[in-house]
Amino acid sequence: MKPETHTAHLDRFDSALWHFHIAVPSKVATPFIKGKNRRVVCDINGVQFQCALMPDGNDNYFININKTLRDKLKLKLGDEIHYYLLPDNSEYGLPMPEELEELLQQDEAGSAVFHALTPGKQRTLIYMVITPKSSDIRIRKALCILEHLKATKGKINYRQLNELFKNSR
Repeated sequence: MKPETHTAHLDRFDSALWHFHIAVPSKVATPFIKGKNRRVVCDINGVQFQCALMPDGNDNYFININKTLRDKLKLKLGDEIHYYLLPDNSEYGLPMPEELEELLQQDEAGSAVFHALTPGKQRTLIYMVITPKSSDIRIRKALCILEHLKATKGKINYRQLNELFKNSR
């Protein structure tokens, strides 16, 4: 059975934090929310991506649409979008990069600190590793992340972490 398709328009918040998004009415979002878990898989024109249903403050939700996705789908402000949602049953809410997965298997201490982080912090670190196209860069970033986590006992300092990334080149 194919999920129900919904329609929205690409909109933009006048905010320093959130920008392009689609509105998701509460009646569409609510069946996918399980406690504090608002992670879903969204399909726009056959392109699926993992995301969160973010509360808009008015009892409805929105999904952020980043520049990479807008460019891929050739979306502009005001464009009509047809989308559907699926539950995200993945462990991390993003695909685990092979490079980080392998290092977590090899480094028990690093794995313990990583898995003690909140799911949101885990996703942020996974995103940092998954973004580069080069496997060598993904490996270097994953190594830096695990070393940083162990050195700071899980207290992430993103400025220090970015310095580690720069110095690992």
